[in-house]
Amino acid sequence: MRWGQLTDQRYADRQEGGRQLAARLAGQEWTDPVVLGLARGGVPVAFEVARVLHAPLDVAVTRKIGAPFQPEFGVGAVTADGPPIYDHRSLAMLRLTPEDLQDVCDREQAEARRRLELYRAGRPGISLAGRDVIVVDDGLATGVTARATMHALRRAEPRRLVFAAPVCAPDSAEALQADADLVVCVAEPIDFRAVGRWYRDFRQTTDEEVLSLLDQARASQ
Repeated sequence: MRWGQLTDQRYADRQEGGRQLAARLAGQEWTDPVVLGLARGGVPVAFEVARVLHAPLDVAVTRKIGAPFQPEFGVGAVTADGPPIYDHRSLAMLRLTPEDLQDVCDREQAEARRRLELYRAGRPGISLAGRDVIVVDDGLATGVTARATMHALRRAEPRRLVFAAPVCAPDSAEALQADADLVVCVAEPIDFRAVGRWYRDFRQTTDEEVLSLLDQARASQ
């Protein structure tokens, strides 16, 4: 299932995007919901969603696997403890195999583990079994990071696994329905291009901001 609109919605910053997304999710029936912000940029958005839904906030960490000769070009993604997910069309185009990327994958998985430990500061993750789990990011571009996240979280046996973002590429939102029980996008611009295009302030979210928001959310529970 998918909720989305083919609009050209733009946001002042991630906080405004989060408020718009929270309004889209509010009023729906949720079963013991948990909100997971995809670190780092998804956490400010998820904070607003968790606040409106009166749900606990936790963090998910998924790392992009870049092409060896062009690290910014993501051909896959990996979580702290799950198998990597690859965009096989990109691999074919670049004449790469998963074996070619094993070293990159190992480094990114180690970094995902490091960041998850940093953000949780020794606290255990929130139990997800039997609950509606809403994974929030600031946007959905290729969808490979979201797919890896969904695959990893499915093993926790949530009641329903939801991906939600203020802005999504329409074709990626359509494809993600194979991995999520529900995909929620406030806006799905036809002329998408990149997530940052839809925010006037898209400065990088820092580790300090993530930690502060997680602390604020815990204090309000």
